[in-house]
Amino acid sequence: MRRIIAAGAALLTAGSLSLGWTIARRLTAPVGPRNFDLTIRDVEVDGDRRLLVLDRTRETAARGVYNLWFETGDWVRVSDEVLDRGSDQIARVVTDMANDFRASACDRFSWSGIYFANPADAGLSATDVSIDTGAGVAPAWLIEGEENCSTWAIHIHGLGSSRAGTLRGAQVATELGYTSVIVSYRNDGEGLRLDTGRSTLGLTESEDAEAAVAYAIQNGAERIVLFGWSMGAAIALRVASRARERGVFAGLVLDSPVLNWIDVIKANCARSGLPAAAGNLATPWLTFGPFARMVGLPSAIPLPEFDWVQRAEELTVPMLILHGARDDSAPISVSKALRARRPDLVQLESFGAGHTLAWNSDPARWRSTVSAWLAKHLVS
Repeated sequence: MRRIIAAGAALLTAGSLSLGWTIARRLTAPVGPRNFDLTIRDVEVDGDRRLLVLDRTRETAARGVYNLWFETGDWVRVSDEVLDRGSDQIARVVTDMANDFRASACDRFSWSGIYFANPADAGLSATDVSIDTGAGVAPAWLIEGEENCSTWAIHIHGLGSSRAGTLRGAQVATELGYTSVIVSYRNDGEGLRLDTGRSTLGLTESEDAEAAVAYAIQNGAERIVLFGWSMGAAIALRVASRARERGVFAGLVLDSPVLNWIDVIKANCARSGLPAAAGNLATPWLTFGPFARMVGLPSAIPLPEFDWVQRAEELTVPMLILHGARDDSAPISVSKALRARRPDLVQLESFGAGHTLAWNSDPARWRSTVSAWLAKHLVS
């Protein structure tokens, strides 16, 4: 009996180790191609309106404005209107498309909150610049602000996203006269590819964002606002806490922020159909050096350093958090906990949206909220 119990315990331990390794590998996996997992079921024409009939999912039936990215590289934007087409389908109204692209039935696409394909698409005039990170050169977009404005904004995208996703915030910064730098960072699919190409969840990526801060200061920035989306928020917080010139940071604008990786990993396990507690199995594979190297990481990731609820007393920069109440990737409960710990620094605005989709759910409110907060906290 003891041998049976011991054998069972060994199998359970081996299974737990394997699951933890798998979760850690998937979380830090190199950027892959976009997954075109949805299909146009039909196309309707109603006067001068063109409607796409789609399978009803939580994403496709969500109110707001979104972008459909196609296997051809084309895109189609849809309006806030959601029209029923039976219990299993809905229709969305097309508002714009790339190069007069016309989607057809059976076309495969990816649903996305990344609304603009590039700065010009967002109505912004940008220059391609290179940021010397010390590990190599990272491409970035530079959007010039008003001539006499010494405030700069640095926009940092999230894990698995792209620079284009931050253009939603860059529009607001530009309207306020700020100069914007929209950065790439190592292993994001646009910036440098180092080592195995795996993400270190903001640990080494923050070095590239720090280089962007140095670039801004060298070019005349006297005040800097960091815009961070999802993991980009974790990077922004790390940059603001580590910088020698801490006084230069005037504010943080964080959308769907990762404020505690442990909670995020648990939430994503639950989202994938695993017990949330399975997320704990990944922790040793990320935080213990020999295990982390077996995952393919260059070194261990000190996850406690990314727990900003526990580190709340260390915060010094005013912070606006915009977070979707339906976010099942980076739970809004963590943002609420941080606001409760630091109500003097943190303003939290909740939207009826999923992860990084607050802007899409209500662009006008998102923009006005950010503009008003910045006007209040960055009075010249």
